[in-house]
Amino acid sequence: NQEPKLRADDLTPVEWPADPSLEWCPPGHGDLYPALEGSGVLDQLLAAGFKYACVSNGDNLGASPDPRIAGWFANSGAPYAAEVCRRTVNDKKGGHLAVRKSDGQLILRDTAQTLEEDMQYFTDEHRHPFFHTNNLWFDLERLRAMLTERNSVLGLALIRNEKTVDPTDSSSTPVIQIESAMGAAIEVFDGATAICVGRDRFLPVKTTNELLLLRSDVYDLDGGHLVAQTDASPEIDLDSRYYKKVDEFAERFPEAPSLKQAKRLRVEGDWTFGRDVTVVGDVTLAEGDGPQAVADGTMLR
Repeated sequence: NQEPKLRADDLTPVEWPADPSLEWCPPGHGDLYPALEGSGVLDQLLAAGFKYACVSNGDNLGASPDPRIAGWFANSGAPYAAEVCRRTVNDKKGGHLAVRKSDGQLILRDTAQTLEEDMQYFTDEHRHPFFHTNNLWFDLERLRAMLTERNSVLGLALIRNEKTVDPTDSSSTPVIQIESAMGAAIEVFDGATAICVGRDRFLPVKTTNELLLLRSDVYDLDGGHLVAQTDASPEIDLDSRYYKKVDEFAERFPEAPSLKQAKRLRVEGDWTFGRDVTVVGDVTLAEGDGPQAVADGTMLR
């Protein structure tokens, strides 16, 4: 499904003659549920005898059907379950589970739903220790019943995402994309639950920070599976002015540095890394007057 991007100034559908396809956007992965119903896939699965579904983000390289979790979910009797992980310093901005004080219901809380003055609490991994992996398990029969009961609208919380109509051009018309998250369904199903899983179930590549980690020697590929080579992943913080886009990142990292001995790598400014670079401990590269380089074979400590 698609929906129109809305102008940020008056909330009317944006017009972009240079590329009309950019006038439209996906409605977020909360569209999973009406798409399953509208496409007929939900009823096809039920007719074929399927009882449960496991869904995850396509960019989560650690997500795969796990028979142990499937068995746990089937035995739980819950209509819906979310896999969560313990938060670390690298997970400060990801959506997390919280408990609604008014009724004790589990809910998903997302960055875009949080006021700026509340972000210090949102990012506190001690106050909110579990983040949502977006690995979901749900009972197909219960989903069918819920969609029928609610006239095909689950009523998931809306998320307001501020963008530009052309995501590659920051000077193009500011727009708002209205989205919903599939994980928000946890507050719709009575009896929904969660299970804490190992970090190997969550290896996303949403940012270049995460891409650098996965390309480094912190992970190794074994039989088609990524395997962590360290007990804890280092914190990566790349300057978004120079590393946010993949092409910018690739230009400055022709080869990932060794990060197995790193605790933290913070890059401020425009740095290009040479080959065979090793990072040890807590390292910050400060911004200079212009582009700078880390020479081949350098050990940063």
